[in-house]
Amino acid sequence: MALVACVVAGPVQAAECSFKPNAPDQHVVVKRDTLWDISGVFLKHPWCWPQVWGLNRAEIRNPHWIYPGQVIYFDRARGRLSLTRPAGDGAAEAPLFRLSPHVRSEGLERQAIDSIPAGVIEPYLTQPLVIERDGLAGAPRIAASEEGHLYLGNGDRVYVRGDLQGATEFQVFRPGAPLKDPQTGDVLAHEAAYLGSVRLVKAAAPGVDVHTFIVSSSAREMGVGDRLVPTPAPAVRNYVPHAPQTAIDARVMSIYSGVSYAGQSQVVTVNRGSIDGLDVGSVLQLYHFGKTVADPGGRKGFLGFGRATMKLPDEQYGTLFIFRVFGRVSYGLIMQVTAPVEVGDVAKSPE
Repeated sequence: MALVACVVAGPVQAAECSFKPNAPDQHVVVKRDTLWDISGVFLKHPWCWPQVWGLNRAEIRNPHWIYPGQVIYFDRARGRLSLTRPAGDGAAEAPLFRLSPHVRSEGLERQAIDSIPAGVIEPYLTQPLVIERDGLAGAPRIAASEEGHLYLGNGDRVYVRGDLQGATEFQVFRPGAPLKDPQTGDVLAHEAAYLGSVRLVKAAAPGVDVHTFIVSSSAREMGVGDRLVPTPAPAVRNYVPHAPQTAIDARVMSIYSGVSYAGQSQVVTVNRGSIDGLDVGSVLQLYHFGKTVADPGGRKGFLGFGRATMKLPDEQYGTLFIFRVFGRVSYGLIMQVTAPVEVGDVAKSPE
């Protein structure tokens, strides 16, 4: 049996977290909705969702589900959103309950709406594409192939050398270019080309140096020397957009799809991760660095020589939704932008 929670939502706690002047009285959830979309129906900033529903940190990590067909009400008198009709709106006021995680049937969970468009980020939830520093050091490697094939595809047998540490399902990667921190120059991770997956058929017997695997799926051709990483557990997807708990000052490190500029619904990496206080669902604001320009009315430099200059402020132009977090780097989905995103742009906590 599916259980649905009633939710208490406190008043908006910050001036930035305000309702839109033209916010509707209610919204009927439909299949194509996302949590971000619904937040944007009522709120000026979608990441303010936890505040108007009164969610604590544990509930942000394990939020309630919202399903098509439910009605979300805007209680204007109390400044909150609710799954129950406000008092004085044609129905008796229902008792309010604190939101807490509940067990629900698997079939109903699958009908719950996503936080953000799931199709865009699906590959990044199941395939790292970023391997943190030393992440492939000592990883098992493809050492040989059946009948000496140079390139491998679905159904081919491969021979792997290395310590499997008890795992039987692996993803296969080819190390790529280093990802350098734009602020420090340190190599935080490496790009990694995802090639496919392999499954253990027979572990190495005594006197044999390699394990026998079969290629279970192939995105690109594999070859000798490619590295294996255990297939990760399914990533958490029922996250809530929210401001980071700690102040974040990050930089865009890379843009996927092999382009120099990125726009809405594209994925980037930033140079901050869990050790910096980022968690899944965090929302960052994107800024272009303020330019230094000539100051026509300013004082010149030493002894009257040189040009007078002035520094312009950083310009906020978009938002970034963090959907997967590693130790020192994270994936972010570009939600809304008014200008192209570039490597080196600032991504920091909402002000």
